[in-house]
Amino acid sequence: MGLFDFLSKNKSAAEPRSKSEREIARLQRLVGNKLSQNYDRQEAIEALSRMATAQSATALFKRFDWSMDPTITDHEEKESAVRGIVAAGEEGLEPLRDYCRKAQSLTWPLKALKEIVPRDRIVDELLAILDFFDTEYVRNVEPKVQLIQYLEGYPTEDVRIAVEPFLGDMSEPVRFAAVRTVFAVNAPESVPALVAALEDEESLRVRNAIAQGLGSRDWVIPEELREACAGAVPEGFQLSAGTVKERRR
Repeated sequence: MGLFDFLSKNKSAAEPRSKSEREIARLQRLVGNKLSQNYDRQEAIEALSRMATAQSATALFKRFDWSMDPTITDHEEKESAVRGIVAAGEEGLEPLRDYCRKAQSLTWPLKALKEIVPRDRIVDELLAILDFFDTEYVRNVEPKVQLIQYLEGYPTEDVRIAVEPFLGDMSEPVRFAAVRTVFAVNAPESVPALVAALEDEESLRVRNAIAQGLGSRDWVIPEELREACAGAVPEGFQLSAGTVKERRR
């Protein structure tokens, strides 16, 4: 390498960010700052939306980090941010996945995902996001709850398999959401997992949800699980002829 090449390489490495990168960074600061002027923030959202790139989508996700009064303005700005992310199309998916890893809420990202991804692919994308979570304790369970509730609308075998482990989550709201989603799939193959969850469950709300779900479907409890199920059903239910029934008053 000659001296000229060496100096040119060093000069290139030391060059400041491009004008577009600086502009996106400036707009992102406006979008992510609750104290910025409404007009400036709305203009920033519109400018980023017109760019329709992965970088602009990343900046728009910052608008979901906080809320403001009046709520109607907050909602309108977030709707605009969703439209801007959707405008980026497939380029917006990687920023969306990255955002979901650490988001405090998934309400708005899931709205964007539904618009970007065709229905035949959305379950795969949702389950890929679910893979970011486990059943251990977390301070903020809202993302897990929201995602599992959202999956209730996509009752497939893959969803059943992915959600069943969350019947044993450390958080009661997550377990309750998992029960509802598992029953939405409506597959008798879930009976062993539901009976195991019923046996270990401390929350009366979750136990009742499991017992009601089993009873309303008349799913037959495998013989090897009947003793455990009979001992775990909450008051007001019983095991009769291999199925869970409500006790008659």
